[in-house]
Amino acid sequence: MSRNDNSNTPSSTGRTSKNRVALTRRGFLRGSAVASATTFAFPTIIPRSALAEGNRPGANDRIRIAGIGVGRQGSAVLRQAASDPRTDVVCICDVNQPRGESIANAVGAADVYQDYRRVLDRDDVDAIVTATPEHWRANICIAAALAGKHVYAEKPLTLTIPEGRLMVKAARKTGITFQVGSQQRSQRANFIGCEFIRNGGLGEIKEVHAANYESPWLCELPSQPVPAGIDWNMWCGPTELVPYNKDLYAPRGNPGWLSIRPYSGGEMTGWGTHGFDQIQWALGLDSTGPTEILVDGPALDLPIYRSPESRDRGQRVCSQPRLRFRYANGLTVHLDRGNRGGGIFVGEKAKMEVFRGRITSNPSELAQNLLDEHSRQDQSHVGNWLDCCVSGERPIADVELGHRSATVCHLLNIGRLLGRNLRWDPDRETFVGDDEANEMLTRPIRKGFELPTV
Repeated sequence: MSRNDNSNTPSSTGRTSKNRVALTRRGFLRGSAVASATTFAFPTIIPRSALAEGNRPGANDRIRIAGIGVGRQGSAVLRQAASDPRTDVVCICDVNQPRGESIANAVGAADVYQDYRRVLDRDDVDAIVTATPEHWRANICIAAALAGKHVYAEKPLTLTIPEGRLMVKAARKTGITFQVGSQQRSQRANFIGCEFIRNGGLGEIKEVHAANYESPWLCELPSQPVPAGIDWNMWCGPTELVPYNKDLYAPRGNPGWLSIRPYSGGEMTGWGTHGFDQIQWALGLDSTGPTEILVDGPALDLPIYRSPESRDRGQRVCSQPRLRFRYANGLTVHLDRGNRGGGIFVGEKAKMEVFRGRITSNPSELAQNLLDEHSRQDQSHVGNWLDCCVSGERPIADVELGHRSATVCHLLNIGRLLGRNLRWDPDRETFVGDDEANEMLTRPIRKGFELPTV
């Protein structure tokens, strides 16, 4: 059954899979699960609490997965998970019912829902893959963790810094495995380059260069009819209910939600979580963050798109003012001539650039020799998550690391909006002596879609 009534009532479609085999999980729940009285402001879910070490399948057990948000990236990651012989995909959730049906057919899932709470209520779901728009990420991931489900969440992990901290808290509380889709950490060249820099191979790092990522802007696009099968009220979710427009619904359109507040942090988070993740990893600072945001210019005056338009104007305007940030050790990262997926590291001995499956250096033979001599191979990012669901080890892109990378992006967006330098405490995760900046750490949440209590 598809819906287009803008209601907030859970809906589902029951489907029978021709190839579905009922499989048991021998000892999947080790010990006894303790019921939790955790209350959700977003109603109907009553989460079960996982054991301290999390719910772990045995070596011969199947990991039963659900996909929540199966658009372009979500479906790609889910297909990777479905191809692993250890998994079964049992259900799909997407506000776009026809798309959900299509993906369910492709991966052999029996049931399709438009409301993720129906997925998390199921005892036969052990783990979720989610790649919804960013304004939904926290609600789903926190609720899934509290329900004892392992989580693979696409990057950028968060829309706000406090929401990221709640995700970490929920994951640690229940002991689930939480992988963030920062897949460059599983690529051979990125691993080798970041390890080399972190271990002092370039000598003392003098400066780092990142790309000048664009911040998001505003839109007031005209209303269009909601296509059959899309639950637009559910798509808007925690944000204000606004008229449907295909160029808001599309991730990348004219302009697409990826460029628009309050759904996304723009390319600052979209690409920035790639680049800053690599920078912090290479510097050995991925469990902390900068202490200063340095802003070179007046505050950004956000443009408003009132009709469909390419991203060109918005990205040109929202690339200003220029930004830098500084760590407690004095090292400064400049947002200027770096690549969008990594960074340029200038050391006392040599220079190295890390980006999307490649490393280069000056002198050039340095990077080539590293690649020739290192035994590390490309790894499956999804496979690493599944391995850790079984072993209980932290995955290579654990939730804390994803939260810290996204935090850098949010800080820079706030600095650009305020047009002044900011001091940040990465331990307390607050701005120092700046009430106005601290007020910008959170966002309004629509009634009925509040975050779960952790």
